[in-house]
Amino acid sequence: MVFDYIQKYPLRTKQILGISYEQLQSLLHCASKRHQEIKIQQERQKIRVNAAGGGRKELLSIPEQVCLCLFYLRQMPTFQVLGMLFRVSKTEANDTFHDWIPILRDILPSSLLEQVSNNESDLLFVQEVLTNFRLLVDSLEQPIYRHSDQQEQQKYFSGKKRQHTLKSQMIGMPEGKDIVEVEVGVPGPTADIKLFRQSQQKFDKSQPFSGDKGFQGGENITTPHKRKPKRELTQQQKDENKALSSNRIFIEHLIRLLKIFRIASQRFRLKLDTYEQIILTVCGLVRLRIGSLILPT
Repeated sequence: MVFDYIQKYPLRTKQILGISYEQLQSLLHCASKRHQEIKIQQERQKIRVNAAGGGRKELLSIPEQVCLCLFYLRQMPTFQVLGMLFRVSKTEANDTFHDWIPILRDILPSSLLEQVSNNESDLLFVQEVLTNFRLLVDSLEQPIYRHSDQQEQQKYFSGKKRQHTLKSQMIGMPEGKDIVEVEVGVPGPTADIKLFRQSQQKFDKSQPFSGDKGFQGGENITTPHKRKPKRELTQQQKDENKALSSNRIFIEHLIRLLKIFRIASQRFRLKLDTYEQIILTVCGLVRLRIGSLILPT
């Protein structure tokens, strides 16, 4: 049993689930509390014929259910194998995963802007503070299965990756200290600069950014010098490109942490209408992992 193994060897939790044992405990506390609130709310809305407490008992405890969900995000086995590892059926494993994803999504804000979005004064304050930093921006693509409809195939076919993909864009703090904003699940052929301009509307107009050559032409964004045909870059331009790359590498580190969760790196096998919810949940787990998101105890 995976959960029993983690209890016995807590130092291996990060390898198995993607977060440390201490972070798992705080997540279990918040998830259990949120799950109980949902149960109470559902109970109030029920019109009962039979007394409460009947029906089939759950095979897994709440910590085991959360562990099952995290294990799938981190390792992405088939639901058949997932059920075997947690001693439940394939259907039970599938239902448990999809039941807990909305709860984890609710308690794990995917970005700094989402975390403060419910309070307008906090959002304005954060937007103002962010102008003191040059934010890092980069995009990533994830393979999906080819659609049977030809028009849908063309919609998602990425010439860069030579396969059908969904594109996401991440904006991070300098040195990769936090995920500031993330756009998830647009068709692969979407241009990086187009996606960036949509995200840019959520920031102050004077907010500076730093990106790669795919973002050339955008406002308030620093990009590398591009070599012109039959001409070489000057030494100063090469030095500036090198300095820019050394600062931008931290957004690559954030993307690498995202891809540690195989659900965000391997070919996406679930229904596409769940993609945004699942990837944003993984972004929240990355924020928890790097310590930029502290869950209430």
